[in-house]
Amino acid sequence: MVSVEGKVNRSERANRGVELLPSAVTVIARAEVPLPLGVVDKVGADLDTRLNHRVLDLRKPAVRAVFEMRTSLLAGFRAAFLARGFLEVDTPKLLRQGAEGGATLFSVDYFDGKAYLAQSPQLYKQMLIGAGFERVFEIAPAFRAEPSDTFRHLTEFSSLDAEMGFIDSVEDVRAALEGIVVDTFAAARRDLEARANPLAARIPTPKTPFPRLPFATCVEWLGRPGSEDDLGTEDEKAVGERIGRELGAELYFITDYPTAIKAGTFYAQRQDANPRLTNYFDLGFRGLEIASGGAREHRLDHLTANIAAAGLTPEKFPGYLEAFRFGMPPHGGWGLGVDRVVQMLAGLSNIREARLFPRDRYRLDP
Repeated sequence: MVSVEGKVNRSERANRGVELLPSAVTVIARAEVPLPLGVVDKVGADLDTRLNHRVLDLRKPAVRAVFEMRTSLLAGFRAAFLARGFLEVDTPKLLRQGAEGGATLFSVDYFDGKAYLAQSPQLYKQMLIGAGFERVFEIAPAFRAEPSDTFRHLTEFSSLDAEMGFIDSVEDVRAALEGIVVDTFAAARRDLEARANPLAARIPTPKTPFPRLPFATCVEWLGRPGSEDDLGTEDEKAVGERIGRELGAELYFITDYPTAIKAGTFYAQRQDANPRLTNYFDLGFRGLEIASGGAREHRLDHLTANIAAAGLTPEKFPGYLEAFRFGMPPHGGWGLGVDRVVQMLAGLSNIREARLFPRDRYRLDP
């Protein structure tokens, strides 16, 4: 590592149009050689090598550009939420009970008992709606103990969660999410252009409204009419490609998810006219799910029935259910995967590249 002093001159031959004519060079710190990872090599290292030596990898301008994009997106999201009257909140990450059952929970020692790392802030968001906060959002880490080894899954990830009270229908939730995404993309693009970040050109200007496709239509497209099995990775890609080809849309909602898929999501509101369907949706982006949400069940008797149907007992959720006993308005919200959005916009082949120091089932260091 060196410090260089000198005069900056314009130069047509230099990549950035300027060059430094040094008058003094000071060695600040000496590096060990050989380097375990090339910083300026044109031949890229494999991802494991890059992540094993992440500090050196992060010195590359192309890698730094990804995290400048991430910063711009998070700033854009915050501005979009605040402009709509949302309050930013922080909810606990050590819990007595998970929001979606115990299969994907990490347990930790908690003094003389057990606690769990939060899968999401879902239950607390709803409790805050009952407390009269009306509109809240949170950007925070979440944890899933899923044994997944894919390009789009992480053990620790950044989740952007929002909840809205006094909705008339689930369409209020979709419309809010749509507007926030559009505003965020525009703000991030402007910010990155000002930074001369090459990734600015990758951020699209989505057409609104985003298409709304019922889940039943999607499985019919896939040749499985009437199926109530969830969409897999290849299914999502196929649906996204068809929407792009026929509707010219990069962002779209898949609506009316079957209750059979959301059975463990006890807070998902079932449709009164057809309880086999929920008022839940996914937001897809070029064939990848980046957000999921919908209208929540605000009626206490329906909610406790859903909890029982999910194989859980209402007694395990005393603080959560208390919020409903004293009056809960119709409400809904969503959770959005920040890392997936960065992955898609930056054109990264693996979601691990979207985090500074990623965590998966094998990686706890660095």
